[in-house]
Amino acid sequence: MWTLSIRTVRSFTTLSGVAALAAAAGICTALGAPPAAAAPADCPGLNVIAVPGTWETSKDDPHQGMLAQVTRGLPGTVRTDYVAYPATAFPWDGEVYGQSKHAAVDAARGLMSSMASRCDATRFALIGYSQGADAAGDLASEIGTGLGVVPPDKVAAVGLLSDPRRSPTDAIVGPQVPGTGAGGARAGGFGWLSPKVRTFCAAGDLYCSVPTDDLAGRSAGLLTQLTAQDPLQIPSYLLTFQSILAEALMPGWSAILSAPADDPAGEQWLRQVQTFLASGVHQSYPRYVVDGSGTTATAWLRNWLSDTASENS
Repeated sequence: MWTLSIRTVRSFTTLSGVAALAAAAGICTALGAPPAAAAPADCPGLNVIAVPGTWETSKDDPHQGMLAQVTRGLPGTVRTDYVAYPATAFPWDGEVYGQSKHAAVDAARGLMSSMASRCDATRFALIGYSQGADAAGDLASEIGTGLGVVPPDKVAAVGLLSDPRRSPTDAIVGPQVPGTGAGGARAGGFGWLSPKVRTFCAAGDLYCSVPTDDLAGRSAGLLTQLTAQDPLQIPSYLLTFQSILAEALMPGWSAILSAPADDPAGEQWLRQVQTFLASGVHQSYPRYVVDGSGTTATAWLRNWLSDTASENS
């Protein structure tokens, strides 16, 4: 008969416990214990968030408008999401411009947040036209200055057609244009995203190119922005107001005082705006040539996004 010592019994018990744990682990593995979560198979390499211009879309139906010229024909690894928002400008449309733009920023931010939470490896491109460029640019500024819904390194490209908040320091594709956007530049610019931002402004487009000494035009642009009542934009409002005081107040008053009585400055400015609206320059970006090869603004932006998608694939 075998005689077991207490030490032997303890050793056997310990070994048995280890074996039991190992067996249990094997059973759990065999039964399919959940591994680390993997990204869904439908996650795109590049998610383009596209914000249409005024009256091109609605809060219920995300039409494409001008940006269809940009997103049509992008590689299969790209997913494009159009932002639905009021896209109105006047009270009789529904929401005034500033409130409409603020809704666009919120909607675009929501799309990015949803995609980023589901697809960690996906990167983003923000594009916009007119009011949509205003909104896309504000969101890019948030992200680039560290206040955004995703880190700056998640954004691969930002393309803005006729940005009403264009700064003279923004990287413009195509001929240089005078002045600044009607709504005034963004305080802090695009921060860390600055090297990834490209803006397009056709000569004569008053949305993105108001002469610095145009008191009436720049004041109207600032008042339009103020209708958003967005606390995050207060530094930009102050910057624009200071810029108007420094650059446009004295020249603007001089123009008002020197205008003949039978053709006051206000009527001259109104004619300037009417001429601009009738010219169609604001809608010219599918025809507006921006390089020596004859590439138009919308084609250049589409090619850039395609190249960006290839770099991220």
